[in-house]
Amino acid sequence: MKKLKIGIIGCGSIAKHRHMPEYHESSGAVIAAVCDINEERANVFARLYGAEVYTDYRELLANKDIDAVSVCTPNYLHAPISAAALNAGKHVLCEKPMATSMEEAQDMIEAASKNGKKLMIAHNQRFVPSHKKAKELIAKGEVGKIYSFRTAFGHGGPEGWSADGKESWFFKKDQAFIGAMGDLGVHKTDLLRYLLGEEFAEAGAFVETSAKIGADVDDTAVCVLKTESGVIGTLATSWSYVSKEDNSTIIYGEKAILRLEDDPVHSLIVQYANGETVKYDLGGIQTNEEGGQKSSGVIDHFIESILNEQEPAIPGSEGMKSLQVILAALESSETKQIVRIN
Repeated sequence: MKKLKIGIIGCGSIAKHRHMPEYHESSGAVIAAVCDINEERANVFARLYGAEVYTDYRELLANKDIDAVSVCTPNYLHAPISAAALNAGKHVLCEKPMATSMEEAQDMIEAASKNGKKLMIAHNQRFVPSHKKAKELIAKGEVGKIYSFRTAFGHGGPEGWSADGKESWFFKKDQAFIGAMGDLGVHKTDLLRYLLGEEFAEAGAFVETSAKIGADVDDTAVCVLKTESGVIGTLATSWSYVSKEDNSTIIYGEKAILRLEDDPVHSLIVQYANGETVKYDLGGIQTNEEGGQKSSGVIDHFIESILNEQEPAIPGSEGMKSLQVILAALESSETKQIVRIN
């Protein structure tokens, strides 16, 4: 079987802990090139994986042998690098949020279409076993009509795992564009869209910087969201949770309540209206904690999509819809009004 030659653009923590190990473990790919403006950092991974070193992504994209790239850079570079890679004939797996505006996201989607290449956004929550099982139960009618939801994603902040610690680009608006809402909240908007099977129509939000001294991006946000069919719920995201990470979602339905990643032992608990409770132990969710990261499923799916010439589960169009909810939440916080999502 052909092995795809992969280029990694950006050698920070997300590349170190997720993209590189998963490509390395895959039977369908080999890491052929790594790129970072910090040459010393890039050299470490080049030696580890036997890859070629670049400090300019444009030179990497000029390498005709590279089949696909992972874009693991600061947020403001996601769109321009992804578009350039697609225009250079490479398939692209881009970290989230995919872009800093709807216009940038659209540019990426058009570049993928024009060049006949795959564009996938790395929303790994769709691949979590408890989330996949919940999607299955909802589709089978086990939950009945869904009334509401609440979801949260929070931890102590990126300084605990980012390659640059407290000096990380995550805290700089000109590079990150958005803080906890972009880092964590966009994952949950994507998950909710996946679980509920419909789009959000309205958003209201409070988005604040309250915990991180010196940061000029948000670190705490609470959103109220309403779907097109009228399902309402809350999304809380934060870098100010000083204890264990919270990555929970609860779906309240006519026939059952689904508790996802809300229990330390059982990754999915179903509480039926008739009093019955079913507990599933499906394995833990991916975590940034040392030794806790398992295969996210993202890399394997991206590779399979290319080799099997199939549309990835989370193409650019899906990433853009999840981004749109976050942009609406930001607008709501700024205008102090409920924002309609087109």
